[in-house]
Amino acid sequence: MKTQSTANIVIPFYSSYGTTHRLARAVETGVGNVSGATVRLRRIPELPSAGDAMSGQDAYDAAQAEMEDIPRVQHDDLRWADGIIWGTPTRFGNMAAQVKQFIDTLGGMWFEGELEGKATGMFVSTGSIHGGQETTILTSLAPLIHLGMVFVGVRYSTNDQIMTTEGVGGSPYGPGTMPREESGVDAPTPDERETARSLGERVTRVAARLQSTGGAPEKEEAAA
Repeated sequence: MKTQSTANIVIPFYSSYGTTHRLARAVETGVGNVSGATVRLRRIPELPSAGDAMSGQDAYDAAQAEMEDIPRVQHDDLRWADGIIWGTPTRFGNMAAQVKQFIDTLGGMWFEGELEGKATGMFVSTGSIHGGQETTILTSLAPLIHLGMVFVGVRYSTNDQIMTTEGVGGSPYGPGTMPREESGVDAPTPDERETARSLGERVTRVAARLQSTGGAPEKEEAAA
């Protein structure tokens, strides 16, 4: 059995133009801030049709080249993990098709209950502050709950930046960001990175607590 201070965390993400990738790196830093944690950053593969449509765009090609050395996520990464933190751009208020396609391959793991009791969270990127940061996470909860995972959000009490009235991404549901190339501002902003690091730390600590007590609550009750 793991001790409370250790946890294995995998961060599967999809990114078209690199914004979600940069937010994933901040989440990864947050996981690494927890003593004893081990983290794997994993890329969710592109769909062939989407790749064909976007190839040739300088920004897309550069972002894909930058992520080339990140391993593609495998089912065994999820088995290894005590916590899973998903990253996706929004597509009309929902997770990207690439992420949903990968989740749709998890039927066998769902049937065997292999993901039950694992901590989970989500971070997103959108085209604008009103582009669906909150709805993307909320609509993504359905498959994560079907898989039996324990959702972890971001606390107001330790994340003053999500109380802002400025155009800063993030919510109690999870970190968020948006591209800002036209304004010359780097994305994610420092506040958005702070929210991402916070989520990485919190999911890691919750995952460690769940695993140290045997995982899913029903397993605890059965042993009592």
